[in-house]
Amino acid sequence: MTGDGVTDDRVTDDRVTGDGQPGEQPVVDPASIVSVEQLAELYRAPSRIVAAKKLDVIDEASAGIVGRSPFVLIATAGADGSLDLSPRGGPPGFVRLLDEHHVAIPDLNGNNLIDSLRGIAASGRAGLLVLVPGKDETLRINGAAWVTTDPSVLDRWTGQLRRPTTAIVVRTDEVFMHCAKAFRRGRVWDPASWDELSDAPDGLDILNAQGLVSSNDDATRRHLEQGYADDLAQDAPER
Repeated sequence: MTGDGVTDDRVTDDRVTGDGQPGEQPVVDPASIVSVEQLAELYRAPSRIVAAKKLDVIDEASAGIVGRSPFVLIATAGADGSLDLSPRGGPPGFVRLLDEHHVAIPDLNGNNLIDSLRGIAASGRAGLLVLVPGKDETLRINGAAWVTTDPSVLDRWTGQLRRPTTAIVVRTDEVFMHCAKAFRRGRVWDPASWDELSDAPDGLDILNAQGLVSSNDDATRRHLEQGYADDLAQDAPER
């Protein structure tokens, strides 16, 4: 229940029918945008700085964000166009800067669906959103990607984490800062908003609603929490 997201092998076509179910016939939306020319009519051109901000190298400040980040989102796409977005976390700096053109992410203990790894093996691409708690701006990295078993890469987490089975390497074809507006609109780091949203469903609520677990009580929640603790303990450095 941790690691990569869940996929459903029963879905063979991502288009939907009128009843909202997967099917062969897509719903035709007469107001849909079907060309980049139509988009250009709706949106102003980006500013000079925005248009020029995508670089192919990790500068000193971007390296500082990578070196302090304990959390990253990784987006991948399979050969069939299926998409996956997966969170990865670790001690600050767990995303390693290999050089000014490459970063590496350890594959730690998860649920073994390995959706991200499958997508990278199929498409050879990945996108990263690198976060530092409390910072509203984020760092985005897009580029060629691959899954490696190179010992010189896997040994980079010695003493901090267990040696991963594999690591994801991403080439920095695009590196750029993403502005703070989304995080500020959502009050992501505002503790007052956390209290206001404390009644949101948690993981066990979702599993129960989906029929994957039959009980939604304190005992089951403790069991889930113990599973998290056991899995996280396996990420500790080997003694």
